Formats: sequence, C-alpha cells, structure tokens
Amino acid sequence: MKKLTVLSMIAASLLLTACGDSATGAEAKAATETKTEAPMKCGEGKCGAAGKCGGEKSATTEAKDAVTNAAEKVKAAAAQKATEAADAVKAKATEAVDSAKEAASSAADAVKEKAASAVDSAKAAAGSAAAAVASAVDTGAGKGLYAKCAGCHGADGKTKAMGKAPALAGQSAADLETNLKAYKAGTRNEHGMGMLMKGQVASMSDDDIKAISAYIAGL
Repeated sequence: MKKLTVLSMIAASLLLTACGDSATGAEAKAATETKTEAPMKCGEGKCGAAGKCGGEKSATTEAKDAVTNAAEKVKAAAAQKATEAADAVKAKATEAVDSAKEAASSAADAVKEKAASAVDSAKAAAGSAAAAVASAVDTGAGKGLYAKCAGCHGADGKTKAMGKAPALAGQSAADLETNLKAYKAGTRNEHGMGMLMKGQVASMSDDDIKAISAYIAGL
C-alpha cells in the first residue's frame, strides 16, 4: 500500500512537469514568431544597414556632401580668379611692350631727324664756305680785270660811260655776265658801244667774265 502511494505521487509529478514544459515551450515559440514578424522601427535603435532610415542620408553623410560641394565651389572660384588675374597681367605686359616700342620708334625718328638736320646744316655751311672762297677768288681776279674798265665806268662803277650807258654799280652779277658775253659775241650794241665793248672783252674767258661780273656787283 505504501509502495503504490509513492509510485502514484511520482507519476503525478512527472505528468505535471511534462505539461509545464510543453506550455513554456509553446509560449516561447509564440513569442519568437511575434518578434520575427514585428517590423523594425526607426527611433528604437533598430535602423537597417549602412545607417540609413527610410532611404534618407544620415547627418554625417549630408555634412560630408556639403563640405565637398563647398570645396568644389571654392576651387572653381579660385581658378576663375587666377585666369582673370593672368589675363590682366598679360594685357598689361602687352600694353607696356607696345608703349616701349612706340617710345623707341619716336626716339629713333627724333634722332634720325636731328641727324638729317645736322647733315643739311653741314652741307649748307660747306656750300657757304665754298661760295665765300670762290667769291674771294673771283673778286681778287675780277679787280685786276676791271682796271681797264675803270677809265670809262669809274673806279666805283658809278660813272656813266660816254655819258650814255647806265652805271654798272648796283647791277647783279648774273646780268653783268650775260651782257658781257653778249658784247663778246657781238650781239649787243647798247648805246652804240657794241664794237668798243667787244674789243674790251674779246680776250676774256668765261671765267674772267664771271670774275669781273662778281667784282662789279660788289661795288
């Protein structure tokens, strides 16, 4: 009787334990299924991979993008400013070169003009000197040639020959030379003095006539 009672109690305990384990297992399974089916929600620390929530970028990613965009804008602005500065420097350099060329050209023209003026002045001075020398020579020779003319025309060339011919003084050397050559050729007979004058100048060369004409014009 005691053995039967003990066996009955053991059987009842095993049955209760088995039932309790079954109930606990069912509850655990139900809880697991519930957790598996429940969707993850943002704000509960259960966002998906790559730190994204609902397809939106995180604050860190947005900050990085903003910094990258700002850097690109600064880079582009710096490149533009550098290009503008380079163009400005190039323009200034070109302007300076053009100004230098113009100044050099003006200086060269001025030097050339001065040189030409100096050459012309030198030529004029040389010509004047030569003319003065020639005049001095002609005057010296002409004075000796005029000695035989002074009896009729006066030592100063102001006497009217035979009271008819005009005074020689005051006439140009060119006119006197032309008249004397005409007397020598026999084509001039002013106041009937053609033959007389022809005899006077017949022995004179063209240089002699030029010399005496220059002397008389200087009286």
